[in-house]
Amino acid sequence: MTMANLRILRCLLALYLFAAGPVHAAELHVMAASSLKEVVEELSAGFARHSPGVRVVKTYGGSGALAKQLENGAPADIFIAAHVHWAEYLKLRHLLSALTVTDFAYNTLVFAGSGSAATKVVSLDDLLKLERIAIGSPKSVPAGQYAMEAFKNAGIDRRLAPKLVLAKDVRECLMYAERGEVDGALVFRSDALQARKSKILFTLPQNLYSRVTYPIALTGSGANNRDALAFYRYLLGTEAKRVLAKYGFVTR
Repeated sequence: MTMANLRILRCLLALYLFAAGPVHAAELHVMAASSLKEVVEELSAGFARHSPGVRVVKTYGGSGALAKQLENGAPADIFIAAHVHWAEYLKLRHLLSALTVTDFAYNTLVFAGSGSAATKVVSLDDLLKLERIAIGSPKSVPAGQYAMEAFKNAGIDRRLAPKLVLAKDVRECLMYAERGEVDGALVFRSDALQARKSKILFTLPQNLYSRVTYPIALTGSGANNRDALAFYRYLLGTEAKRVLAKYGFVTR
């Protein structure tokens, strides 16, 4: 090959690469309850080390809000809620791959606070002595749904109702508590363990509310996405269980 032909070949190759543009990593979309943020972030990073050509796009929020976003067409390949209700909600609308719905993790409900009033709280009945208590909005936030279930079963729901300050998710509940805007907050144990100022004052009796269960599933599009299936399997593996335990979750 002459030097002239070699120069032409190089020019043609450069033009081809320019026209082709940059190579984009494959994307998979995960919707996860806000209480799982640290877990999903760490596991996404771990998965990326095994699959460098895949980018995990995460969306966090209250499980109900996420379910409605998915229902309205928001992209998602994997859905992880903090209440089985929202997995059932999406299953009934044929938005989840039914065969892939399984339990991802479990949690418990605790009362956390940092103010002087909250330090005297050691049981559910003591909440009646407080003025303002933050919980997640029961319409969309599982922690709030579990809390209301516990209040009702304990027979104190009506007396507590005027004291409740509704938040969009558990992280906002803790923010209110740490700013002193409320006397304390009912949140998941895993969230309370990550708090900087608030501390766990007591754990709600498990017999008062359903077990906090995090269902995970592939969506319809995710079931046909090879990368999503690989990440789904990774999330159910040994490494994921180690990370979940690290952040205060239970896996059995």
